[in-house]
Amino acid sequence: MASHGKESTWLILNGKSAQQPEIRDAVEELRRQGHDLQVRVTWEGGDGVWMVDAAVAGGAARIIAGGGDGSINEIVAGLMRQPPERRPALGILPLGSANDFAHGLNLPMGPRDALKLALTGSVRQVDVGKLDDEAFINVASGGFGAEITTSTPVGLKRLLGGGAYSLMGMLKAWNYQPFEGHMRWPEGEARVPLFMLAIGNGCQAGGGQRLAPSARLDDGLLELLFVRHFNSLGELKRIIDELENLPQDGEFVRYLRVPWVEFDSDGAFPLNLDGEPRRYEHFRASLDREALPLVVPEDCPLLRRAG
Repeated sequence: MASHGKESTWLILNGKSAQQPEIRDAVEELRRQGHDLQVRVTWEGGDGVWMVDAAVAGGAARIIAGGGDGSINEIVAGLMRQPPERRPALGILPLGSANDFAHGLNLPMGPRDALKLALTGSVRQVDVGKLDDEAFINVASGGFGAEITTSTPVGLKRLLGGGAYSLMGMLKAWNYQPFEGHMRWPEGEARVPLFMLAIGNGCQAGGGQRLAPSARLDDGLLELLFVRHFNSLGELKRIIDELENLPQDGEFVRYLRVPWVEFDSDGAFPLNLDGEPRRYEHFRASLDREALPLVVPEDCPLLRRAG
């Protein structure tokens, strides 16, 4: 139970990490320092959502998501079900394999330092992405990139950087076909054979791929990166060059900043939502402006405004 006269914080911890001694040590140390830290452990998917309900009902001022990007996504989904005036601040204890969102925020990776920041750090209102009715806080990435990140640990950046011949061979072996569809945003539209798509509120996904380097969590805009399909090694090398420079309207790569984007696919389009795999035939991505109080470090690179 929360102590009277103190602000309570709930740490919702992914069950896979619950037995790590360094996490237990960090929790005990911060409790000795006087922090009212309640720990709950998830057992299966969906637990984080109802635990957020319980934390809010118990008057928690902060909720800390202890886990990887998928765990954070689940806690954000739970928070977004709450009325805006009742949403506790979200802190993050990075415990995943990639920790893309935490790295983008420039959070400390050690459990003790990360937990201390989550308990005591300053809070800023940030935007939350919406893909139809599902919340995402970091990046939605789709197309070929989504397929390889859900089926193999090899990231797209590794394949493109120095692995062009291997990638071409893989595409031919798989008889790869692009994802055909129609994309719309406020200032334009395009019918595209897609190789890859990224919609960023945060800046990186897939284990360190900076797909949206200009992303800010408080600017009301999504970063839209899409890569058209290609047919030759020469065209692939052109794509690699354009990915380095991210032109607004390149031959194969476009990088735009938009408040929303819609996509109608000719078939089921694979899309990872904060790393969690989905498939859509149609979606609309948009933002809930300043919807979530987030605990951030002083030098957070994903914020537009000074603290």
